[in-house]
Amino acid sequence: MEKISKEFILNFIDNHHIEYHSSQKKISLPIIRRLYKKMKLGIKFSEIKIDDGLICDGHHRYLASLLANVDVPITKSFQTTATQEISWHLIDFDEKDWDSTIKINLLNQQDASYNNISVESLLEILK
Repeated sequence: MEKISKEFILNFIDNHHIEYHSSQKKISLPIIRRLYKKMKLGIKFSEIKIDDGLICDGHHRYLASLLANVDVPITKSFQTTATQEISWHLIDFDEKDWDSTIKINLLNQQDASYNNISVESLLEILK
């Protein structure tokens, strides 16, 4: 698996067509790394929410899916009046993990349920 870094992502963005646009100014690299690993190992995820080409929910999943070359379903959503397009090149890729251990455990439970496997099976896959 690739080492996912800010430089790796920016190089990817420079060399690939990115269909959907960001509406988020900051993204957590550790979250992208976790999602990327799960996607590369075959874990499926819920829909990314899009309105008029703009991501309303699912920035981390979208980037991870592009990097992993995995399709994630897209569904229609709605922007708020505060929603603004942010260039992928202007995003602050934060090295800080925004998820606590408790939240990571909860997300693992959700991912296991979504994929109809036990949490223990998911954790075994991730080893």
